[in-house]
Amino acid sequence: MAFEEYDKYEQSELVQKWLRENGLSIVVGVAIGLVGIFGWQKWRNHQANHEADAAQLYQQVQIAMASGKPDMATQFTDKLMTDYAESPYAVFAVSDRAKQQVQDKQLDKAESSLAWAESHAVAPALKSLTQLRIAQVELASGNGAAALATLDRTPANNFQGLAQELRGDALVKLGRSADARKAYQTAMSALSEDAPQRGALQMKLDDLAMAGKQGA
Repeated sequence: MAFEEYDKYEQSELVQKWLRENGLSIVVGVAIGLVGIFGWQKWRNHQANHEADAAQLYQQVQIAMASGKPDMATQFTDKLMTDYAESPYAVFAVSDRAKQQVQDKQLDKAESSLAWAESHAVAPALKSLTQLRIAQVELASGNGAAALATLDRTPANNFQGLAQELRGDALVKLGRSADARKAYQTAMSALSEDAPQRGALQMKLDDLAMAGKQGA
């Protein structure tokens, strides 16, 4: 029993000594942990508010465009690019700007806008979608090789139907009919039976078949 009591006393002394030597660091560690928790929560709240502001600005971009006020839409988009460049809403706004630039036949400006959107798109799916839009503009500019290069850096499993259709379009422009046919067929396989794009894809396949017969 004496030995047991002595062991308990020794253990108690060791614990007290360890606390005296390390107690301050424990308190500091707990304090830092609490600051970290509350700091993280504060940062999260700031991020949420920041994103909400970006969303409101993007809504103003859409309202301005719908109201026929492109200059105002440009101002809001510029502010998103300057103050909220890391937000997906900035990417959305710049992509919308590029769409308008394509409609205005300003393809060079559209490519520049989409290049900015691609470099600031964080989400993989959003980056891939931006790359597909770049490929569309490059095709509209008659640059099939550039469109193909853009599609090559787009992950194969993202928007496969559209990506393969665009690849087929680029290959047709480059005179690679056999490769284009394979791309269109892959695109067709990726689409559901009721997808509206199937009709246009089938027409492209039929055109290739017709061209092959005429060239035979």
